[in-house]
Amino acid sequence: MANIQLTHAPILNSSAQLLILPVNTAGILLDPVLARTKTLFSDNYQSYYQACRDGNLNVGSCLLIKRVLEQTGLGASSSGNQPSYIANLVVSDHPYHPARTSWLDAALLDLQQQLLPLIRYQGIRKVALLARPLVYDNPRDHKTDSSGSVNILPLDWHHDTLPLLTQQLQPLPKLRIDIHLPKSIII
Repeated sequence: MANIQLTHAPILNSSAQLLILPVNTAGILLDPVLARTKTLFSDNYQSYYQACRDGNLNVGSCLLIKRVLEQTGLGASSSGNQPSYIANLVVSDHPYHPARTSWLDAALLDLQQQLLPLIRYQGIRKVALLARPLVYDNPRDHKTDSSGSVNILPLDWHHDTLPLLTQQLQPLPKLRIDIHLPKSIII
């Protein structure tokens, strides 16, 4: 079983072997941390943006990129904490649209299936997930679906997102998952 830990530490300083970044199908990254990853992990961003432009990304999928690590030059990391893989978790169809339960659930299931071979054969043991694009703490915005039931859109962190992350990621074997939260969320 996976060991899931919540943290306020900056994800870009993480020594994780795999970063999980929640993204959209438009190829536009508005979150400041995601925008920073465009330059830090330009190989990942180019692959992600190309898949968005070609229409190859669907909401509820996961685009896993094996990084080409830089050994020399200005882009090389001096601390040696570059991730070997980046998982682009497609949880929205537009940067201004919130994630939905079905999209997040499908994306996590796709991630889980892609992670198992990496855990078994590549020795991946430490994963970091950026949770800020998934965090929403204002349950006053309600929308009604066609059946008349009230859905909270965007997802509430404590009632929707965290239980779903735990349910989908906990069964992964021999893995430590750090979920990086903004400081506004109390751990």
